[in-house]
Amino acid sequence: MAIDYRQWVPGVQAVRDYRAAWLPRDVVAGIVLTTLLVPQGMAYAELAGLPPITGLYTTILCLLAYAVFGPSRILVLGPDSSLGPMIAAVLVGLVGMGADPSESVGLASMLALMTGVLLAAAGVAKLGFLADLLSRPTQLGYLNGLALTILVSQLPKLFGFSIEGDGLIEETAGFFSGVAAGSTVPAAVAVGLFGLVVIVLLRRFAPKVPGVLTAVVLSIAAVAVFDLSERGVQVVGPLPQGFPPFTLPSASWSELGILAVGAFGITLVSLTDTISTSSAFAARTGQEVRGSQEMVGIGAANVAASFFQGFPVSTSGSRTAVAEQAGARTQLTGVVGAAAIGLLLILAPDLLRNLPQPTLAAVVIAAALSLADIPGMARLWRRRRIEFILALAAFLGVALLGVLPGIGVAVALSVLNVFRRLWWPYMAVLGRASGVSGYHDISQYPDAERLPGLILFRFDAPLIFANARAFRDQIRELAAADPPPTWIVIAAEPITDVDTTAADVLEELDLELNEKGISLVFAELKSPVLEKIDRYSLTRTINPDHFFPTIEDAVAAYQRQHGTDWSRP
Repeated sequence: MAIDYRQWVPGVQAVRDYRAAWLPRDVVAGIVLTTLLVPQGMAYAELAGLPPITGLYTTILCLLAYAVFGPSRILVLGPDSSLGPMIAAVLVGLVGMGADPSESVGLASMLALMTGVLLAAAGVAKLGFLADLLSRPTQLGYLNGLALTILVSQLPKLFGFSIEGDGLIEETAGFFSGVAAGSTVPAAVAVGLFGLVVIVLLRRFAPKVPGVLTAVVLSIAAVAVFDLSERGVQVVGPLPQGFPPFTLPSASWSELGILAVGAFGITLVSLTDTISTSSAFAARTGQEVRGSQEMVGIGAANVAASFFQGFPVSTSGSRTAVAEQAGARTQLTGVVGAAAIGLLLILAPDLLRNLPQPTLAAVVIAAALSLADIPGMARLWRRRRIEFILALAAFLGVALLGVLPGIGVAVALSVLNVFRRLWWPYMAVLGRASGVSGYHDISQYPDAERLPGLILFRFDAPLIFANARAFRDQIRELAAADPPPTWIVIAAEPITDVDTTAADVLEELDLELNEKGISLVFAELKSPVLEKIDRYSLTRTINPDHFFPTIEDAVAAYQRQHGTDWSRP
């Protein structure tokens, strides 16, 4: 069977469809993009606890691989601020603080390989729905916690010293202890804060000016002019010339377990970020989102990076926005960026040797500030307190437990929130409100009319094992009214399923109500659910004549049988 290259290798089709008129814009956009890729790649590598050069290796390989396997025209990949702390957490858990860089790089490459395989496998299996494991409120809380964690981790570097600490509390205590002990390097604080102010102000007031590049160039110039390296400011130093050798990632059996947990968490975050970012830019460019192929493309990028001292990558909204604003038309923009970084490593590896470490910290802190969304938390507080609590719990999970446990907390909270809505769904007694057609919740319309002896009850969820008892208890409470009802009509349109546990509860409940002279009646049951009712043989106890296509039909049947009319409560 012939391979459909358009599906699995979109880059082949992109080459065939490429237009010469696009070339100038793609080349210019690629050069502009490089000015952001280089400093961010180096900064995010250090955020992950790795040598800065690995950020450039990773950027080159992931851009080239995504150009071949990625479906988006302009999506840009690379080292990411949201993944950096997760990678660092895995490495610290395996080798501890201050480990041999070569050992950390090897483990990070294995982590990238495992992440890539998971992403590609998820894409082939069409498991894009896994991104839904992080709901918006928990994602918001997670990102705010991540932003705080990144900010605190970079403050010592911004102030010119280093600390030993694991986790937000220890790092915060270590930072303030260092400041109190006089470890601060004034020149480092000055150049770091200067870089941060430049990035933030240009992003706010002149977004078309490359703030990161401006901060980097001015900081390098400051090191040369004021001889800051002699004043205690640490610099990147010379970068290795050329490319790293092809290396097969490896790890011991004892290390694979921790790496697998980390790879799963990184995969989930990368998947969520990719789906949201690609959806946003696809809507603006008129493309369709191909979620499964996006996962294959991101997976291929991670696998490619893993063989050349790379670490896990994801999509970047900020870099994609830069490429779009610069006029990018295709993935050739990323290829140009990769080629430009390659030429930098071959021809001018000393170009960035005087780049101050506090400036890299400023780049990371600026990225952390962009991750934070305090107004979003405030909106949740105003709109829905329960989701604010979920977001706050996810925030505290990341801030207090760490990044990897925090992602676990966020996922668990999202899943529990789904089950909470199934366990305790909204339930309402309905009545006929004046001036409004249909039947409505009497808690919203207290003066709604009701038929004596009839209760209209709506249950807003599938009827399954998790909520069958809550349904039964509510029906029992309604049946215990004084005077007792004759019919309890279930407005069943929201009930999209009835499982076997719920079927048994319904059967027992109907028998119990029949002994009290009360009929259980259903209206608006969907055809698939009615078929299940028949399959469960529930009509042995529930009168087959007590299933109506609409609430109006059920009400009319009751009125014909009992001769009652509507009355106000």
